[in-house]
Amino acid sequence: MDIIELLKSAFLGLVEGITEWLPISSTGHMILVDEFIHLNVTEEFWNMFQVVIQLGAILAVCVLFFHTLNPFSPSKGKEGRRSTWKLWGKVVLGCIPAAVIGIPLDDFMEEHFYNAPVVAAALIVYGIAFIVIERWRAHKLKARIEAEGVVPGSRPAGAHFARPAEAIEPTPDGDFGSITTLEDLPWKTAFGIGVFQVLSLIPGTSRSGSTIIGGLLLGTTRSVAAEFTFFLAIPVMFGASALRLVKYIFLDGGTFGSTEIAIMVVGCLVAFLVSLAAIKWLMGFVKRHTFSAFGVYRIILGVAVLAFFFLIAPALGIPTSVA
Repeated sequence: MDIIELLKSAFLGLVEGITEWLPISSTGHMILVDEFIHLNVTEEFWNMFQVVIQLGAILAVCVLFFHTLNPFSPSKGKEGRRSTWKLWGKVVLGCIPAAVIGIPLDDFMEEHFYNAPVVAAALIVYGIAFIVIERWRAHKLKARIEAEGVVPGSRPAGAHFARPAEAIEPTPDGDFGSITTLEDLPWKTAFGIGVFQVLSLIPGTSRSGSTIIGGLLLGTTRSVAAEFTFFLAIPVMFGASALRLVKYIFLDGGTFGSTEIAIMVVGCLVAFLVSLAAIKWLMGFVKRHTFSAFGVYRIILGVAVLAFFFLIAPALGIPTSVA
């Protein structure tokens, strides 16, 4: 067993654990990292690995939010259990658009869009979107406070899926929205956020990024958008991992030797441990800051990727996957 391959797997787990929950695209970062750090495995195993490694990350959500997600918790009464089942219902509803559109397009997207230029373009486009949306929200809140002293009872413009006639009250940290808790999240808003999740089929978009943008546009606070994004990931990631495993074993004829198993275990374990810290950090961050910083990071990284692949690499004769 090659210790170097295990160290590579651990590094990929580190990248996955950080980028899965921050709105900067884990798949996009994995594709970029693969340009410089290659696992000594088959292409079929790599295609499966970069999806299945997300299982480690999603287990962190299950651990951190176990009480919230567990309808059988002995500390919950009848109303608490009912609320939890409703939350799961909204999560399942929000996953339907991605399942209906994503499963048929899985092979096509992998063949045509899993490359550095697409990742770079998506990083830049959605980075700009984050900055624009946060500035729009700040301007809207400031204008209403200056005009009336308190925020009037209405929803943000364009929030077609948001609950009507709801006060947009800012929290002490400056976050605001017509939907301030998961219990307040309407079914149609959950579905609307799920529609935005379809955008993440393009690598570099970020699944968490697309759903957070959807939540903000549809009237949620940043905290609610982030938390619902975590929960949406559970069925999506389990489903995507199961699909890739089935394709690898039954369609690609792949096998798992001791090296492949070790690489999977190490990658998933590191992704799990890093995700525990990343999720806690993000939930604290969004209570005090906007998502604009992630937008700036995405734009800088996207520009750097384009510069490397189209200017620096050709000038220095560095081989890349970009023809």
